[in-house]
Amino acid sequence: MTLPLEGFTVVSLEQAVAAPLATRHLADQGARVIKVERVDGGDFARAYDTTVRGMASHFVWLNRGKESVALNLKDDEGLRLLRELIARADVFLQNLAPGAAARLGLDAPALRGERPELVVVDMSGYGSSGPYRDRRAYDLLVQSEAGLVSITGTPDAPAKTGIPTADIAAGMYAYSGVLSALLRRTRTGEGAHLEVSMFDAVAEWMGHPLYLSAHTGQQPPRTGLSHPIIAPYDAYPTADGEVLIGIQNDRGWVRLVKDVLGRPELAEDPDFATNVARVRNRSRVDAAVAEGTATMTSEELVRRLDAAGIASAKLNMVGELIAHPQLSERDRWREVATPVGPISAVLPPVTFGDVEARMGAVPALGEHTDGVLTELGLSAQALESLRARGIVA
Repeated sequence: MTLPLEGFTVVSLEQAVAAPLATRHLADQGARVIKVERVDGGDFARAYDTTVRGMASHFVWLNRGKESVALNLKDDEGLRLLRELIARADVFLQNLAPGAAARLGLDAPALRGERPELVVVDMSGYGSSGPYRDRRAYDLLVQSEAGLVSITGTPDAPAKTGIPTADIAAGMYAYSGVLSALLRRTRTGEGAHLEVSMFDAVAEWMGHPLYLSAHTGQQPPRTGLSHPIIAPYDAYPTADGEVLIGIQNDRGWVRLVKDVLGRPELAEDPDFATNVARVRNRSRVDAAVAEGTATMTSEELVRRLDAAGIASAKLNMVGELIAHPQLSERDRWREVATPVGPISAVLPPVTFGDVEARMGAVPALGEHTDGVLTELGLSAQALESLRARGIVA
């Protein structure tokens, strides 16, 4: 069976996290992704760290399955070659600094004026309009500007999320937007101009805290591992560690206190009987739950919670995720080729029943320059001349 995006070509002028994440998902599902990089070092995420056998952890995560073409876009000839690549593509995606694509003549009106069927995706920190449109945007800064940092952390101190949430959110919306645009194009023949901003993506993800604040006028509290509007929902002590317990409704509370904690009287206590009451009396609820869980080992508590149909989880470290039986027993790991040898990577979350995602190789900088430009009709002699002049690498 074929992958769903086989036959589609994406040209991406990308760097860092958000855009590379979007195009990596397109590559995983079969699209040909031609990643255009600078000749002097390429995507700057290549140099974030050297932890993966000398390669950057961000880069190997985000760039498998792509072809790397290194072009000097400050030279007219390099820019002409990029335009030729775009002329053969179904999708052009870029996340350059604000205004940079337009200065290169790669703005959506210019490109789609020549080819209305082209899907153009502009990714940015704050969008192409509004007072923040020209501001540089990095993940932590956008998390802070959009209010995410204000609700993350403990009551004593705010914190950013441990992963680049703003980048990931924007990347996933760009990916789904491209799929929507290509689906419409199959029906109408018309391309699209898509804008995706990191700020808009996080504003959408703010979800219930945004609505809570809008309708109460109050700042949602930082609650650490607990949930601001559900109780009990937190990490609770055991005889040998901690277990997270999540109660979603009043029936779950009854099962917890009767079947797990052996405290049936708490089920009828009006201070605990409803979620609203439990949130109001959170400290007493947490103390009562902790008193019971502390008498059991983590294994015994989880066993009782499972038997009662109550959601729970271990507070795993990242190393425990790597060795997690849910990943290994479901065969979620694959080998991915890289310039320094194979590494392990997790399959994408969406699983097709009849075909597996293409876990392509991580490219070296400019690895595919000659092959891709040969498709444009350049001879070996012409390529050597371009290389000598620093236009390709």
